[in-house]
Amino acid sequence: MAEEDRNELAETRTSLAEDRTILAHERSFAGWVRTGMASVGIGLGFNALFKALQPVWVPKAIATAFLLIAIFIFVSAERRACSIISRLEAHQIRTLRPMKMRLMTGALVAATLALGAAIWMLA
Repeated sequence: MAEEDRNELAETRTSLAEDRTILAHERSFAGWVRTGMASVGIGLGFNALFKALQPVWVPKAIATAFLLIAIFIFVSAERRACSIISRLEAHQIRTLRPMKMRLMTGALVAATLALGAAIWMLA
């Protein structure tokens, strides 16, 4: 095998490895978003199940804590994924652009904050 062929093969393997790494980080981002959504669900569930708990602010405060944890998870996942993906170059795949990740994160944070506000406005 000629030196030139070996170099080309090495470059191809490196490109494919970089693509796999990008896809792995996108899956990790999706996994963390699911974890954040689970935290939102736990907060809502806790508030719904323990609504009769006295004083009234206790279930709301605990639900809010889970919502804040979800926001932290969303923002942390986005920052980590965008940081890693921006250092890599896609070769044969279409990637989720960091701007789309930021928009998704912003929407999730806004919706979670609105949910928190709604919980506190409930009688």
